[in-house]
Amino acid sequence: MTAHYNACADLLDRNVAEGRGSKIAFIDPQNQVTYEGLMKASARVANLLRSHGVRREDRVAIVMLDTVDWPAVFLGAIRAGVVPVPLNTLLPAETYRYMLADSRAKALFVSSPLYASVAFVLEGLPDLENVFCVGGIEEGHVLDFDTLARQQPSEFAPVECSPDDIAFWLYSSGSTGAPKGTKHVQSSMMATAKLYGQGVLGIREDDVCLSAAKFFFAYGLGNSLSFPLSAGATTILNPDRPTPALMYRMLAKYQPSLFFGVPTLYAAMLGDASLAEENGSSKLRLCASAGEALPEHIGSTWKKRFGSDILDGVGSTEMLHIFLSNAPGDVVYGTSGRAVPGYDLRLLDDALQPVVDGDVGELYVRGPSAADGYWNQREKSRATFQGEWTRTGDKYTRDSSQRYKYCGRADDMFKVSGIWVSPFEIEAALASHPAVLEAAVVAKADEDGLLKPKAFIILKQGASTDGLDAALKEHVKKAAGAWKYPRWIEVMDNLPKTATGKIQRFKLRDSS
Repeated sequence: MTAHYNACADLLDRNVAEGRGSKIAFIDPQNQVTYEGLMKASARVANLLRSHGVRREDRVAIVMLDTVDWPAVFLGAIRAGVVPVPLNTLLPAETYRYMLADSRAKALFVSSPLYASVAFVLEGLPDLENVFCVGGIEEGHVLDFDTLARQQPSEFAPVECSPDDIAFWLYSSGSTGAPKGTKHVQSSMMATAKLYGQGVLGIREDDVCLSAAKFFFAYGLGNSLSFPLSAGATTILNPDRPTPALMYRMLAKYQPSLFFGVPTLYAAMLGDASLAEENGSSKLRLCASAGEALPEHIGSTWKKRFGSDILDGVGSTEMLHIFLSNAPGDVVYGTSGRAVPGYDLRLLDDALQPVVDGDVGELYVRGPSAADGYWNQREKSRATFQGEWTRTGDKYTRDSSQRYKYCGRADDMFKVSGIWVSPFEIEAALASHPAVLEAAVVAKADEDGLLKPKAFIILKQGASTDGLDAALKEHVKKAAGAWKYPRWIEVMDNLPKTATGKIQRFKLRDSS
């Protein structure tokens, strides 16, 4: 790697230099932009930041919908050596206040439809000097990004950075505490693109990518930005909520070759009876899944219906993208696959000793895309980033072929009759029943104070509850084991989840 490295130059400018300037880089429902157009747009953003006093290593927050403006702002900041901090567009206002104050953001870019979500928390933030409204101005005291950006020069040489300079932050979902600003370096995006995007997916220039996960997720950032730009591919952007019906429409309209979803979405797309005749994309060659483990029956059913595999994988905000995955031609549904080449994995017990194949251990990962640490959270940084190794907090087993199977979060596991039980295993068994759309399992003490599984389920449309309790218990006994069946089953309208879509089992435990 060269002494100087700017991620914007490698991911974007290189494509123009290699002759892809006129190729479409991004398409949203209203606009599209070529690689050269995006390079110029990012240069205007860099000049805009400089003209408003935002300097190298300053942070700027992004609360924007997934449109062609998003990569222009994100890459424009990196071009200028400024640190973009993408924020989830679905957060409560007070969480925005916390993140803006914690990051000490000098500027905020916010999509016009989202401005009301952040407006009343913008006072009392001494570091926040400028608010740029994207897509139309909402109030007189904020800045009109569209007008101001058009007035800026369309050239800006990428700032010479070190590969280890901080390029951007991503906030963790904060499912068990305050969100943590996770700092990623300039070289990390291309590292994930080469190891997983190219090494596993085999992404190439003629691919068209569609991701249900948004840019502000580590998963979505790779799917929609790092991976396609690394190969000169095209990305379809969806600014709206990724409902099953909308995803089917986008698959049919844009005919993507790569589709990135999450288990909940795949289950909903397969389980919606009104969409049973939808066909998706005839050009679809691979799908990917992350966020939570993909139940075996969802993967196999999808494969039968659409002919394309779902590559279930494991990633994290701390590692930026997927480091453990199934691979084309090497898919075993119900497992997380093998280590992505370029990453090392190990399973340790509570005494931090390696476990043997077949035993449960906590997963640690080592690789080039690990974050530099958490912002201003030294104790948590030390607990997670242990030298070259990153602690994931996930429990796994590994077989003799080095294939890993998910057991649950470290704090979600519990023993029944002296035997460790994985909530995920019971959840997968429940979700394989024809009446169940989604399930979550936690430990609950019985009348003797002994822990037993309790299940919370969401039913599919039209499913009957007559005799369902007994039928589900028997179903789990056969699918997972006689001692693992849920002693209590509660039907829910929805399950509590983090902003990234992960089930918040601690809330269910508290309600039990």
